[in-house]
Amino acid sequence: MDAQRVLFRNGTVITMDPALGDLPTGDVLVNGQVIEAVGPDLGDVDAEVVDATGKIVMPGFVDTHRHTWQAPLRGIAADWTLGQYMTGLHLGLSGMFRPEDTYAGNLLGAVEALESGITTLLDWSHNVNTAEHCDGAVAGLHDSGIRAVFAHGGGAHMYQVPSTVKHDEDVRRVRDEYFSSDDQLVTMAMALRGPQFATLDVTVHDLALARELGLLVTMHVGDGEWGRSRPVARMHERGVLGSDVTYVHCNTLADDELQIIADTGGTASLSPDIEMQMGHGWPATGRLMAVGVRPSLSIDTCVSNGGHMFGTMRVTLATQRAIDNQQPGASDRSAVTLTARDVLSFATIDGARACGLEDKVGSLVPGKQADVVVLDACTPALSPLNNPIGQVVYAAHPGLVDIVMVAGRFVKRRGAMIGGVAQRARDLGIASRDALFERAAAADALAAARIGGDWHPEPLVTSSSSPELA
Repeated sequence: MDAQRVLFRNGTVITMDPALGDLPTGDVLVNGQVIEAVGPDLGDVDAEVVDATGKIVMPGFVDTHRHTWQAPLRGIAADWTLGQYMTGLHLGLSGMFRPEDTYAGNLLGAVEALESGITTLLDWSHNVNTAEHCDGAVAGLHDSGIRAVFAHGGGAHMYQVPSTVKHDEDVRRVRDEYFSSDDQLVTMAMALRGPQFATLDVTVHDLALARELGLLVTMHVGDGEWGRSRPVARMHERGVLGSDVTYVHCNTLADDELQIIADTGGTASLSPDIEMQMGHGWPATGRLMAVGVRPSLSIDTCVSNGGHMFGTMRVTLATQRAIDNQQPGASDRSAVTLTARDVLSFATIDGARACGLEDKVGSLVPGKQADVVVLDACTPALSPLNNPIGQVVYAAHPGLVDIVMVAGRFVKRRGAMIGGVAQRARDLGIASRDALFERAAAADALAAARIGGDWHPEPLVTSSSSPELA
């Protein structure tokens, strides 16, 4: 038997590919790093056989925007306003991070994602204040075993709004040192501030730098009142938009700006949990779909919400259904406007497209990379399996993730992470958390910082002409 071949046999296969469709009972054959075959019955195969009877075999989830470095601070902002998040985190604890804390955050956040079935993660890394912080962030992603896009976002000095500071030139070193090839498990993009946080001239410069380096761009726009400043329209007037840009949030963009995104071939990343909690505005899911843009989904930050795609999918679907149901004549509609399949597509193949990885991941198709997730459907939560896609979106949870495979390598099996990485990530995360709060206690401005849920920082007071950073 070829040790590099694995056959997932007799599972319910959700391919997310229109041509292959869904298989009530089917097999998926992995050869090395790639998917070799998908079919109802692949017969006798010289491979390790994984019995998927009573299980769902599907592509791994793709998270297109996560501030992974914040993982050691999970939960502290559960009852914070956006203004408190600004002062407590971005103007406070973020400055306490050492390079080893950034490493610990990225390792813990990436392992958390993997454990819940997210096999691809775009790390929107905007607290790499030094070259050493950046090295730590990249190393954390590498050591986790996840497929990742490291989106270089620079450091805090770039976020003195409105910023005239151009993007950190260390991005050149990072590209040359770590990302000389695009054919590797961790690749690179640039996380740009855009005209909500930097001047338009700086934004034009930063976009040119990204294109010089051949990097995709991801950018916050339309998050809260400051997003009403027509950031997309202003960039479009300068002729700098293109299909290499992913627009994060989009809540308060005008309808014509969403049309501009569609017309210029851009993609979108939504994080409905955070957007509603932090006051960015109603998720733009339906408005984007109306102009032909299929959004992707993201976790954003775990300082308040959970880090798994199951919760995000449910919030996405429920919120858009609520918006639709408030429209005139909603009670007379013969069908919903957003389906569970749509939302699962956002979390898989549409996410892969936003990350520039559509030809590699996001669906179970022969020739693509073998990023495979297996869910246990023999549980009271999912049994009987009457509507696999509907039940994945509405009823599944991280505890049902039995197997996770990235590029043909098992990283989780029989419900447990392999190789001790989960315990190491947890231990480092706790140690980092403790050190962060110890240093905070010695700083006058953060002397009150503590865990336990009863620390509520004084909020940053913003006006409609001020940006909101998240």
